[in-house]
Amino acid sequence: MLISFYGDDFTGSTDVMESLTANGVPAALFLDPPDAAEVEAFRLINRTAASDGRIQAFGVPGVARSLSPEDMSRTLIPIFEKLARIPTRYFHYKTCSTFDSSPAVGNIAHATDLALKAFPSTFIPLLVGAPGLGRYCVFGNLFARVGSTTYRLDRHPTMSRHPVTPMRESDLRRHLGEQGPRRTELVDLFLLRADRAARRKALERLDRSDCPYVLFDTVEDADLLRVGELIHQGAQDSGQLLVGSSGVEYALCHYMRSCGIIPPPPDFSEVAASDQIIALSGSAAPSTAAQIQHALNLGFADIRLETIPLLRERTRAAEITRVVKRALEALNNGRSPMIYAARGPDDPAIAACKNAAREAGDMFHPGQLIAHAQGLLLRQLLEHAGRQRVVVAGGDTSGYVARGLGLYALEMLLPIAPGAPLCIAHSREKAFHGLEISLKGGQNGNARYFESILRGKALLV
Repeated sequence: MLISFYGDDFTGSTDVMESLTANGVPAALFLDPPDAAEVEAFRLINRTAASDGRIQAFGVPGVARSLSPEDMSRTLIPIFEKLARIPTRYFHYKTCSTFDSSPAVGNIAHATDLALKAFPSTFIPLLVGAPGLGRYCVFGNLFARVGSTTYRLDRHPTMSRHPVTPMRESDLRRHLGEQGPRRTELVDLFLLRADRAARRKALERLDRSDCPYVLFDTVEDADLLRVGELIHQGAQDSGQLLVGSSGVEYALCHYMRSCGIIPPPPDFSEVAASDQIIALSGSAAPSTAAQIQHALNLGFADIRLETIPLLRERTRAAEITRVVKRALEALNNGRSPMIYAARGPDDPAIAACKNAAREAGDMFHPGQLIAHAQGLLLRQLLEHAGRQRVVVAGGDTSGYVARGLGLYALEMLLPIAPGAPLCIAHSREKAFHGLEISLKGGQNGNARYFESILRGKALLV
């Protein structure tokens, strides 16, 4: 095995699987930590990635981004210990490319300390920049692109105002330093673009006595190639801990392909178009709102979920039944149902739902209750409608849908948008095994994303 990984949220984990598979490393995403026998026995359904169906990389999605340090310790230690029993050259603790974290929630420094116990290493390569995703690290500061504009992360229109982990510092050394005392060394653009000998000497001279982070600047793909070389040549032979975004996989694959360690990537261009799909959204992201509108303009059936009834056990079943009935009517009429809980962050339904939960003294986050109900809804709909191609938007919704369908693993079928591929599901339930499904984060994909899933190919705006 080349690499194993743990993703700190669900949809970010599919991003890693995609980056590996698309770059010629057959990979799978297991919903629960597998043992060595499960990994050895696993075979891909789509043999485009590997003719014998065997995988060379695997990962597990998690929820660490939303956990306190105490909850991280309880959750991550047994996962890391189990994964460490399967020998791999690298273990990657995958963070969001916008580095969502704080001392109290999603603490990356604490997660790194826990991972280090299971994967002892002498230094910790830290790579957050991912040019293909519009993420750039320049002299240690993180930038993210939105449309045609690139923002320093502490001035990013979304991340600077994140409701849980607002980014108030773009210098990743300072941001990480607030979460833990570990030293961070920077390989900046000047050093990265120096000659090869200078780069290697700098890494060899590095003081590793206290196992520092080594943060790499990244602006373009050529930088990834250089970073991949430094990581691969400077790493230990087994169990090297890596931290950062899917830029880690892009960097390693760029370098290993350049020297023939891995083959050229297979051709993932398109799959057969579908007559209709089922689209389900629990995301309030502006990007998803634009995608919903485009789908409706194409003729998808407009089916809004009444979210307040979904919060209450006595009314939940009736609302699910209502929506399933409408979706089945749409499918029977040759239309794709577009089922959604909100259209953008300013949708009045969001405030109304929060107020209803607050007035009822609900101890649960309303978003999680709605996501759980959507998982039940999709299962019922598929049981009645039979096999359909499915696209789900929203991290929480994706997680509940996967559990609701009894999925235990995913493999990539087709890249659609960075971090949001169309996948094939592996389920212990025959009805859902082999289901074509996309589980995407709210901000992933252009306005034609749902249409791309329908047509079976990535479409440009």
